[in-house]
Amino acid sequence: MVDEVYTIEIVGNLAVKVQARLETLGYHNVFVLHGDGMLGWTEKALFDGIIVTAAGIAIPQHLVDQLKPGGRLVMPVGGDDEVQQLKTLTKRQGGALIEVNILPVRFVPITDEIR
Repeated sequence: MVDEVYTIEIVGNLAVKVQARLETLGYHNVFVLHGDGMLGWTEKALFDGIIVTAAGIAIPQHLVDQLKPGGRLVMPVGGDDEVQQLKTLTKRQGGALIEVNILPVRFVPITDEIR
């Protein structure tokens, strides 16, 4: 479906285990970084798509900056004590952003504690 996938895991030992498991299963085009996903992966940007799997108060500018024109970001947005909104953010040619609320959701909150 895609040439390469880049994923970021904040828990160090989990990042190592995931990379090893993916390689064992024959996925040689999926790359795992131990780090803070809210900072993105600057060295590999620009991305056609970014999927965030934990809720934050807002969409981080770091991720918006790493999105290719024509690309789309999907992320749950809202506090951990409230119903969040699953949002899509599409970056148009020229940099204009189109944000759409898709549906109410409940995701675990983003953590910035690298372990």
